[in-house]
Amino acid sequence: MNGLVKEGSIGSILFKSQIITEHELRAALEAQKVSGCRVGEALVRLGVVTQEDIDWALSNQLNIPYVRLKKENVDPAAVALVPGQLARRYNLFPLFLSGSELSVAMADPLNQEAIDALGKATGCQVSISVGLIREIREMHDLIYGPDQSTPELGFSSADFPAKVLEAINADLSGATLLNHLLLRMVKQKFASLALQPLGDVVCVLARADGRTAEIGRLPVTYYGALTERIRKLARAVPAGGLSASGVLTFLWQGKRIPFRTLMIGGCGGDYVTLKRQISPPRLSELADLGLPASKGAELRALTGEREGLILFSGRDPEERSRLMDLFLDACDSSGKNVLLLGERLGRGSKRFPRLPVCRDGVDDTASIVSAALEHDPDTLVVEDVTEVASFIAASKAVLRGKLVVAGLSHGNKAGVLKQLLYLRQKNFLIPTHVKGVVSCKCVLILCPACKERYTPPPEELAALRLPISQREYFRPNGCPACDHSGYSGTRYLLDVIRFDKVILEAFEMICKSTEIISFMKDNGYRGITEEGTELLERGEISPGEYVASIIL
Repeated sequence: MNGLVKEGSIGSILFKSQIITEHELRAALEAQKVSGCRVGEALVRLGVVTQEDIDWALSNQLNIPYVRLKKENVDPAAVALVPGQLARRYNLFPLFLSGSELSVAMADPLNQEAIDALGKATGCQVSISVGLIREIREMHDLIYGPDQSTPELGFSSADFPAKVLEAINADLSGATLLNHLLLRMVKQKFASLALQPLGDVVCVLARADGRTAEIGRLPVTYYGALTERIRKLARAVPAGGLSASGVLTFLWQGKRIPFRTLMIGGCGGDYVTLKRQISPPRLSELADLGLPASKGAELRALTGEREGLILFSGRDPEERSRLMDLFLDACDSSGKNVLLLGERLGRGSKRFPRLPVCRDGVDDTASIVSAALEHDPDTLVVEDVTEVASFIAASKAVLRGKLVVAGLSHGNKAGVLKQLLYLRQKNFLIPTHVKGVVSCKCVLILCPACKERYTPPPEELAALRLPISQREYFRPNGCPACDHSGYSGTRYLLDVIRFDKVILEAFEMICKSTEIISFMKDNGYRGITEEGTELLERGEISPGEYVASIIL
């Protein structure tokens, strides 16, 4: 499995027992990233295995006894030692007591935290057997009686009134907590809010005026439900790995307030950060991008292509997909069969059939492209072909006379050109098939009412890769005009490279992407870097934004 899971983990045991396949294990790991559940739970939810399969495998491979629970076999002395609340918390049930050794059945015999807590509570040496979680819970009700405690979310904070905390904790879905956290962000002008899982507890941190403070804590018991809600509301689709991003909209006093939502898998659940979204310009057509005349003409020329490969690059999959939708709206698709492949495409004014590329939590773009070709489309629009297998599948579609509009996750034109040169060297790409490359970046524009003039020290300029000069620099501050964000809005910057005769000749003769870019500049090319430099010189963007959004 090439290190897919740790040796001795539940996934490894089930795979080696031939109860699951590697593909099924990968699907469970992807599901785990989304929900924060255990691998075994993910496999059961996917219908790959039953709980009995997991329990049998654990018992067999770990050499731990497997027991079936019956009321007549209960040892009252063992039950008297283990509080019902502790038994329910860790899904365990006491079997019998022999001297100072306590034997218990556990749904998860690898839960060391539960074993330690049990040993501390009873003062006994703990002996473990594997039991069915269904039978364990049935024994809880039979022996300890129905659970009388009212379940609570468990959020605690000194920053919220008692009545608010009562309402928050009564809602196990986390919806009330999320609403109050967003409301507090708006009222207190927080720059960001983070949910940080720390094992058995989640810290809620707020950042304002350059400082971070804890405003509450939450047990992990229902944290998965909260993060799943955030993910759905923000449409935070995983971007080819552990991380995901999206936009969550909060309605307050009749105003829709967007929050940038960032999620990444962590120990104990998703690490979540919420920030006020600086809304980009409203885009309904390519003209709304506000491009220079020459660059706009190049982009419009690409919309006239009938076959070949047109690539759109950018690190943000949402922005990249939105630009691809705009481009598709500008293309003449009358009388053509157009297929969209991906989760984020299809939000333009034209409607086309869309095929998801993630199946059972696994990205399968290459196979979906190949299968889609059998339906004889004229145009294929593919969200991401960064992986070599996906790119090869797209290239095969071009060989069959199709127009393929595809995304790449590279952050700049240099990265795209480098990959194209590599693919050409491996004979995976015919240069004449490439019709153009479009790179997109979005920069935050400083609020003119409150931007703050400052002189960066030499070490900061060095870290930002900026030359020491007498140039004036500005940074965000925050005022009522910009809702204390420090920014007035965003602006799109584009690189548009048409692979005409001159560029094709350079591409076939030059082996380094940096040399191709130098050649283009020598021939009058002006792209994102040059436009970004002008914005910096005019004081419209900060040095940090220049480096983070344009240079890196």
